[in-house]
Amino acid sequence: MPEFRPIRTERDYEEALARVEALMGASPGSAEDRELDVLVDLVEAYEDKHIPMGCPSPEAAIKFCMDQRGLGPRDLVPFIGSRAKVSEVLAGKRQLTMSMARALHEHLGIAAESLLGRPSGSSGDLWSEVEWTRFPLTTMARSGWIPRVPNPKGRAEELVNGLIDQAGGRDVAASVMFRKNDHLRANPRSDPYALQAWCWRVLAVANDNPPPVEYKAGTVTLAFLKALARFSCPDNGPRVAAEFLARHGIALVTERHIPKTHLDGAALQLSSGRPVIGLTLRFDRIDNFWFCLLHELAHVGRHLDGRQGSAFLDDLTLRSVAGRKDDPREQEADEWAAEALVPDKIWRSSAARTRPTRMNVLALANKLGVHPAIIAGTVRHERNNYRLLSRFVGSGEIRRQFSVNA
Repeated sequence: MPEFRPIRTERDYEEALARVEALMGASPGSAEDRELDVLVDLVEAYEDKHIPMGCPSPEAAIKFCMDQRGLGPRDLVPFIGSRAKVSEVLAGKRQLTMSMARALHEHLGIAAESLLGRPSGSSGDLWSEVEWTRFPLTTMARSGWIPRVPNPKGRAEELVNGLIDQAGGRDVAASVMFRKNDHLRANPRSDPYALQAWCWRVLAVANDNPPPVEYKAGTVTLAFLKALARFSCPDNGPRVAAEFLARHGIALVTERHIPKTHLDGAALQLSSGRPVIGLTLRFDRIDNFWFCLLHELAHVGRHLDGRQGSAFLDDLTLRSVAGRKDDPREQEADEWAAEALVPDKIWRSSAARTRPTRMNVLALANKLGVHPAIIAGTVRHERNNYRLLSRFVGSGEIRRQFSVNA
């Protein structure tokens, strides 16, 4: 058990807050979880004596998040515990427990400092907190994202700012600046600096060659996704899909993942508001490509239209993690993607679901007008058995169509 001491100075306070934020993902009942409880008590005792009132309360931070995401009190039940507890928290009549704060932070992305009552402004300007030498400069240079120079760490800020400028400037780049666990379905093992660099590279590529037409809000609907899914049948379907999206003002950029990103795709925006879909193609399979593409497009249609400064990053392997609670928006994107590829009503009554033989898979694919890999991928995901139907999923068929960046 670590040694604890009272918080007496501003420096002690800042160090304690930094440690609290680092421990927000601790497993319940663990030594780190017990340390977190003690630290929070010490922080609150210091704040009661030294921090003037007037900073946003935890309930205010929660209400702001609800307003931004269109959530109601019922949506908070999985994180707070019951309708009655939700009502009491929102009314300021019940304090957040550490388990509540951790769940809200982890699944809704509400900043830890807000849930713990840290006064606004104490964390400083967003860009002033960037540690430029933590970016994977060598990998970025090797990938052609930044120039190769001697001693890149000595010029880290200059080099990374060059990439940021290519992406559209700091206002655009800020949409993907976050600490660990702040962004929805991002893997907690990911390095935020590597993720940010990858996203800025995708935006830079799209900014250099934007779609030829403006994007019109409301373009991406479930019907739009269903039409796109029909391009999965031809061998060159992924390239045709990219051209189709460009004609509707949506950029599709494939950029190989780099270490510590654990990423499949992202939904981003240029300064003009044009959506950008970034795909890593780390799993070079037909089924993975189409589900990931439609998932990110679902974010555009359901969550990005008219909302500048937002971004979604996705590690789709987390869909299969038992017991994991997703942000509602991730579930909504999953639902649209799955429904566009294999409508639920048809899937539940299909022979391919109950008896996934070669003939049944091909018959359902033919009926729906989609590639057999999509049916095979649906079977594999539902059964959580990725050895099934492996010859159907089209391994090694996607990257060759996007050889420039992927």
